[in-house]
Amino acid sequence: AAVALAVASAAQPAMAATFLAAVAGALLLLAGLGRLVRSAARRLPAPRRPLLRLAIAALHRPGARTEALVVALGLGLTLFVLLAAIRTSIDANIATTVPARAPSLFALDVPRPRAGEFRRIVTAAAPAAVVKTVPILRGTITAYRDIRVADLKTLPEGAWALRGERGLTYAATLPEGSTLAAGRWWPPDYAGPPLVSVDERLAQALDLKLGDPLTVSLLGVERTARVASFRTIQWDTLGFNFVLVFSPNTLADAPHNLAATIDLPPGAEGRVTRALLAPFPSVSVIEVRGVLAQVRDLVGQVAAAIAAAAGVAVAAGIAVLVGAIAAAREARTYDAVVLRTLGATRGQLLAVQALEYLLLGAVVTLVALALGLGGAWYVVVRLFDFVWAPDPVAVGVTLLAGLGITLAIGLAGAWPILSIRPARALRQV
Repeated sequence: AAVALAVASAAQPAMAATFLAAVAGALLLLAGLGRLVRSAARRLPAPRRPLLRLAIAALHRPGARTEALVVALGLGLTLFVLLAAIRTSIDANIATTVPARAPSLFALDVPRPRAGEFRRIVTAAAPAAVVKTVPILRGTITAYRDIRVADLKTLPEGAWALRGERGLTYAATLPEGSTLAAGRWWPPDYAGPPLVSVDERLAQALDLKLGDPLTVSLLGVERTARVASFRTIQWDTLGFNFVLVFSPNTLADAPHNLAATIDLPPGAEGRVTRALLAPFPSVSVIEVRGVLAQVRDLVGQVAAAIAAAAGVAVAAGIAVLVGAIAAAREARTYDAVVLRTLGATRGQLLAVQALEYLLLGAVVTLVALALGLGGAWYVVVRLFDFVWAPDPVAVGVTLLAGLGITLAIGLAGAWPILSIRPARALRQV
């Protein structure tokens, strides 16, 4: 009922069902691993060291809660690894990739006849500025191949570019941040039939082939071009990237303005913005630093939400661990009393308990590392579309810290057992 409620109330039921299935699969894997550990401990030859022999025997003796301990320990360690890998990958992408490639300012609606004046004002305010301009138009994709978009009842998966207006441009040469995936680019002086280069992902969503027609509506007039190439676009450059780039003879005659990216030394943004305000009142100047701050805040909130959800699961895993320890309390009490009667010290009994949890941790750690990194990779690469860049040191430290917390909980649960007097416990047997 809880699973059905979670899936039915989710904004994306398919994703929620996939997540719950992954969690169920992980729990079944850990439960199977617990049984395997118990079976293997039973078949191992008895070590010569008595403390190690007792620790291994505790894993398979009657009443042992090995399966529950493996599930709780594996769940907690997996989520520790998951959180550390996701957080460090996101931080690495934002801290290095985006700021290193982002321009300082965007300028929109620059009048095409005054492009030279715009460039002179910017360089006068900041001599080291680098200004790049591109033509920009707004249009709607109305048809592709032999399909009219208006006739589609539902849009193909991934065909987001069919929704509303899109930014369009034309270029004589291959734009920066793009690489050809298929086809050829037109010559700089091309004057033949209209051509268009399409984003590779959009082409896959629309099942486009080289040579297929694609029609856009521009200022109420439809223009059709043939697909000449597919491009792989590096969206994280934060430059001007367009899913559709046309040959110049296709759109150059339509009324349009320019957009510009401006690379500046740190601290020059305000000076350039003030210099452009009076001569270009209709130009919109956007400071990228503020946009990046909002992106960091947004991604940070998403990461915090993931951490909060995983924190609930970690707390549940700890509760299961505490429950497993409590369920085995009677058997452990009997074992501890017998061993103390035979001369074992509290330190030796704690050492046996610590060895038991360390043996379990050694087995579970590798599985938790694989599950945690696999889940984090899916979130970072598939959901966020970021580069996979976890910090191995942070992940390792987090894993060891989680193992230490688990060991501390296990020893804390064993301490009250050691305080029971043997005579009183034996009388109760």
